[in-house]
Amino acid sequence: METSNWFSRLKGRLVVSCQALEDEPLHGSAVMCRMAQAARMGGASAILANGGTDIAAIRASVDLPIIGVINRVYADSVVTLTATMREVDELMAVGPDMIGVEATLGLRPGGETLTEFVTCIRLRYPHVRLMADVATVEEARLAECLGFDCVSSAFYGHTEGTIGQHLPAQAFAHLRALRKAVTCPLWAEGGITTPEQAAAALAAGADTVVVGSAITRPQTITARFVVEMARVISETGLAPTVN
Repeated sequence: METSNWFSRLKGRLVVSCQALEDEPLHGSAVMCRMAQAARMGGASAILANGGTDIAAIRASVDLPIIGVINRVYADSVVTLTATMREVDELMAVGPDMIGVEATLGLRPGGETLTEFVTCIRLRYPHVRLMADVATVEEARLAECLGFDCVSSAFYGHTEGTIGQHLPAQAFAHLRALRKAVTCPLWAEGGITTPEQAAAALAAGADTVVVGSAITRPQTITARFVVEMARVISETGLAPTVN
């Protein structure tokens, strides 16, 4: 499908991130398949998945577009999301519809720049769709200049210069700034925890919204309830009843 038409089909829609890392209770492709099936049943229009094994399993069980990423830590770089051609090759072996790439300004493993990395990807896979996961407006502008097909706000709040900032907490001003900076499709991702926030992201200029932890990480959802209940107890002086 032509790339512009592909993005048009996802405009105004929800993408659900079905990821569980190795130290999480739901890690494993069988569980992630179930998560993807549930997301599809609920109306998700695409799935974001981590790793070739999960992507292949989800592809076989869910007829939705898949955005593929691989999280991998390297000793010589802070870049962890689809950081090298090793990850790109692994993803291309299972054929996601788009690949998400960390497009922050830090050097990649081996001292490679983002520009060098994108050049290498396009030489080997000229037609692959690429999503730039960025933290700042500067990174978004660079990503569009480098030919990324869309920009995601996923790393806002997760880099040295943006730690502690999140989309809802900042009243989506960052999304509006990204929208002014780029003309390519803009995907809102990161810290969106309610349907109201997802709708607000669209109103702020996002074309598509990605939600992960608030849907697919039960431990995170549970912790939100626990923290809020503890806050009320602290502020009101109430104490749990002990039988």
